[in-house]
Amino acid sequence: MKLLIVSDSHGSKEELIDLAEKYGSSVNGMIHCGDSELSADDPALSPYLSVRGNCDMDARLPDDLVETIEGHSFMVTHGHHYGIKMSLMKLRYKAEEVGAKFVFFGHSHTLGAEMSNGTLFLNPGSILLPRGRSERTYALLEANDHEIKVQFMTHDHEVLEDLTQTFQL
Repeated sequence: MKLLIVSDSHGSKEELIDLAEKYGSSVNGMIHCGDSELSADDPALSPYLSVRGNCDMDARLPDDLVETIEGHSFMVTHGHHYGIKMSLMKLRYKAEEVGAKFVFFGHSHTLGAEMSNGTLFLNPGSILLPRGRSERTYALLEANDHEIKVQFMTHDHEVLEDLTQTFQL
């Protein structure tokens, strides 16, 4: 499974269109973790599995999504309903409840990936307004039955090599 994960684009369509054009045919799925500030039917958002963030007004966007691609179950949420700026505990409970082995979220605009009890929690940072680093970022994830590779990318599609991580399953 290969996924592109992006979050917190805050009304910027250019980045979403650029990512879809670059990766649309080479990934199994494209995910937006909320705060797109676009309507659910906006063409820039249409290639993405998208959730509603705290800055999104379109109630047609779901708060959470649980999907399976190539046998890998994942959950997508923005994170504000789970208090992710304080702790991932509520999000861990929800992941366990829905059987997700991958959880993708945004909200904090701070990138990161960590494995907890066999579940990967990934925040791609913000493609528009990063916090903690100067680079605007998104993530590429590749998973098979044995390992997960996470690459954080700049909006200019450069790999942040120092942040590349591989997790064993």
